[in-house]
Amino acid sequence: MNADGDSSRIAVALPSGNAEVSADLVMPSSAWAFAAVAHGAGAGYRHPFLTGFADALAREGVATLRFNFPYAEAGRRMPGPAAHAIATWAAVHAELAERAAGAPVFAMGKSYGGRMASMAAAEGAIDPVGLVYLGYPLHPPGSPDKARTSHLPDVPQPQLFVEGTNDPFIDPHEQLEAAVASCRVAAIAWIDGGGHSFEVKGRKRPPAEIAADLAPVVADWLRRTHSGAGPT
Repeated sequence: MNADGDSSRIAVALPSGNAEVSADLVMPSSAWAFAAVAHGAGAGYRHPFLTGFADALAREGVATLRFNFPYAEAGRRMPGPAAHAIATWAAVHAELAERAAGAPVFAMGKSYGGRMASMAAAEGAIDPVGLVYLGYPLHPPGSPDKARTSHLPDVPQPQLFVEGTNDPFIDPHEQLEAAVASCRVAAIAWIDGGGHSFEVKGRKRPPAEIAADLAPVVADWLRRTHSGAGPT
C-alpha cells in the first residue's frame, strides 16, 4: 500500500493465477476502527454510493479500504467465480489488518460484495470483528425459492443487515428475519421505504448522499460490537 494511504494495488492469489486489484483508503486523522468495503455486482469500488459512504464513515472516525473484485478490475460487468471473490477478500482483509496495527477491522459490502464477505467469513478466509451488509441479496427479485442463506449460520462474527423495507431482494421480509435468526449473532437495521440501493420512491437524491445517511447507523453498531455491548 502506498505510504500516503490513498490509492494502492493489492496482490491477490487466484486459483487461476496471480492478479492485482485497485483500492482506495480513506483515513480520518484519528481512526478508531478500520473497514474493508466491497462493491456490488454491477459497480466498481469508486461508485458514488461507496465513496459517499466512506467519506461519511471517516467523519465517524472509521477508516475504509474500498477495493475492486478481479472481474471489475478487468472491466467486466458479470462477477467471476465465488472463489475469486473470496480470495480477494482474504488478500484485502490481510492488507487492512496490517495497516490497522491492532485497531478493530470490520468487513462490509454492498449487495454482492457483502454476500461474498459472508462467504469468506463462513469459510474462515477472513476474521473481522464483525460484518455489515448494505442490502444483502437474499435471493434474486421474485425468486424467494433461491435463497442465499445456507452459509450464514457458519459465520462466527456478529453481522448487521442494513436493509430497505422496499428491497425486492428481501421480499418477503419474514424470510430475511428467519435467516437472521439462524445466525449466531445478527441484527437488522431497517431503512424505511428504501429500495435495494436505499433509494426512496418519489424522493430523488444522489447515491452518495443516500449512502452517507447510513454511516451513523453503521458506526453506532461498530462501536457497540467492538465494545462488547452486542449488536442491537
